[in-house]
Amino acid sequence: MRRSIVLAAFAVILPAAAQAQSADVPPGGAPLHLPRTALATTPPDYQTDTALLAAIDAPTRPEADRARDIFRHPEESLTFWGLTPGMTIIEVQPGAAGWWRVILEPYARATGGHYAPADDVAALEAQPEGAADLVLIARAFHNWARQGRTDAVLAAAFRALKPGGVLAIEQHRSVEGLNVADTAPTGYVPESYVIRAAQSAGFVLEARSELNANPNDDRNHPFGVWTLPPTRRDSQDGRTLTAQERAAFDAVGESDRMTLRLRKPA
Repeated sequence: MRRSIVLAAFAVILPAAAQAQSADVPPGGAPLHLPRTALATTPPDYQTDTALLAAIDAPTRPEADRARDIFRHPEESLTFWGLTPGMTIIEVQPGAAGWWRVILEPYARATGGHYAPADDVAALEAQPEGAADLVLIARAFHNWARQGRTDAVLAAAFRALKPGGVLAIEQHRSVEGLNVADTAPTGYVPESYVIRAAQSAGFVLEARSELNANPNDDRNHPFGVWTLPPTRRDSQDGRTLTAQERAAFDAVGESDRMTLRLRKPA
């Protein structure tokens, strides 16, 4: 079962590229051009990574983390991003819970690689230049968009990566054509915003996957993405969810998310 899902993750989503080309551009933004040839990459042959499966299935991994695998697809996502044994991996702002860190840190240790968390831009900039094989950014762009820090983070990620290294992105995704200033406070950003910013930093878009898409997420939530699992916010600013509303939002599952693989040119 895992193998079939992993292979599906390598599908090139050309209709999404066409949608991004025709999407409205936020004020002051440049059009996003995604020629079909830019995504016409040949997926690598899938090989079971036993060390990765061991890290995912490790008894020390929290049960709450395991319960989210159905939404976050750890093996499939990491395989799509090109994780291989022995890599030097930097995760930007892994967070207190460290959902990806609990998998990646023991994986790197077991395969002779290295895992380095970068809790902020300064920590990322402090990494040796050209040392990383993979930089992972998960669910952080909505914060950086509000703080005006997106360009600085991506510039630091570009510097930290080796030539040919991968920038792996997982992010809550808004509808295209919306202004990021309006969507970021709800936890969502347009996919075109992320791609455009990464390209401006020098990255080349290699592949996009709908592996972590959720068509049930209409993004119309009273407390933004934090209304949904795993945060499950029930009240804010005098508004409290009814039991029926809570059940309906729980049934949606986790957010609709973009899954992108970009590369620093060799």
